[in-house]
This record gives sequence, structure tokens and C-alpha cells, in this order.
Amino acid sequence: MDLKPLVTLLAIVNPLAIIPFFIHYTQHCSEEQRRNTVRVASFSTFVVIAVSALLGLHILEFFGISLASFQVGGGMLLLISAMNMLNAQPAEAKTTTHELEDGAEKAAMGASIAVVPLTIPLLTGPATMSTVVIYAEKAKTVLQLGTLVGYGVIVALATALCFSMAQPIARALGKTGINVMTRLMGLILAALAVEVMSDGLTKLFPVLGH
Repeated sequence: MDLKPLVTLLAIVNPLAIIPFFIHYTQHCSEEQRRNTVRVASFSTFVVIAVSALLGLHILEFFGISLASFQVGGGMLLLISAMNMLNAQPAEAKTTTHELEDGAEKAAMGASIAVVPLTIPLLTGPATMSTVVIYAEKAKTVLQLGTLVGYGVIVALATALCFSMAQPIARALGKTGINVMTRLMGLILAALAVEVMSDGLTKLFPVLGH
């Protein structure tokens, strides 16, 4: 069983790095609202990964985009995400002050902020989607594709666990600890990004493989 897709997804989604945002967005929520936010964010994360795995290649075909080009573009996105993480920023997006305020307002009103901005773009954005599509193309059997979708369940469970224990984790690790973890994941992601780009470039320019 190839665990590389799971490691890559955990590195990109990295729910540990999103804990400060989760705490900020849910600071005015009741305990029930907070639990509901955890459930919806986790399930939404799984849905994004599953849909990308099952439909991503068909979408590429519809737009006439070659997988090799998508690998190079996706690899660049991963590399950008890795650079963000090496600077202790979330992999998928740098949330603006306006978005933070908007999220806080939604939380105060009791509205769910689980899908936007927590799931999209903070947890699962373009880098996550492109990664899943790239690994879906490598899946040669239904079992392998099912395993990739199953990895989405594991990532969703990891997200639920981190968010459910957000306060204790934040206290235990502190800002410095979370930053160290984020940078470590960023280093792993940078190496994986180079590998994905290399694979795509070799397909586009076969001479590079000699």
C-alpha cells in the first residue's frame, strides 16, 4: 500500500496549523455550535478529497488539459504551499484581516463557518485538489482509487481530532510548537512538490528523462 498520497494530504491539509483559525472563528460559539463546526468541517474536507479523486480527471478531460501540464501546475502550487508552511503560514491560503473579521462575525451570528473559510480555502484548496487528481491518475485499479478516497476519511478524522482538542493542543504546543510542526510539514511537502513537477516535466519533455 502506497502511503505517499496520505502523507502528502496530511502535510497539505495540516489541521494543526489551522487550530488558531478554528479557535478564532469559534470563540463566540456555544459548545454545540463548536461541535457542529467540527463535524461539518471534517465532512466537507472528506467530500472535497473524494470528489477530486472521483471526478477530477473527467473535469481535466472536459477542459482538454493534459495530466502532465496539470502535474507541473499542481507541483508549483504544492511548492508555493510548502513555502507558506516554511514561513509558518497555512498551506492553502493566507487569510486576510477582512476574512478573519468576516469569519468572526459569522461565528458571532451563529452561522456555520465550517465550509468557508475553514474547509475552503484553509484546509482544502487548489493544492489539495490538484494533489488528489494527480494521485487519482496513478491509481490503476478500483481498489487503489478506493484507497485514495479512504485516505480522505483518515484526513477528515485527523481534522476532527485536532479541532475537537483545539484548546488543549494549542496550550500544549503553544504558537512556537505549532509553527515548528508546520515548518516540518512544509519541508516534506517541498520535496514531494519537486517530485510531482519532475514527473510532469519528464512527460512533457521526454528528453529530460535521458
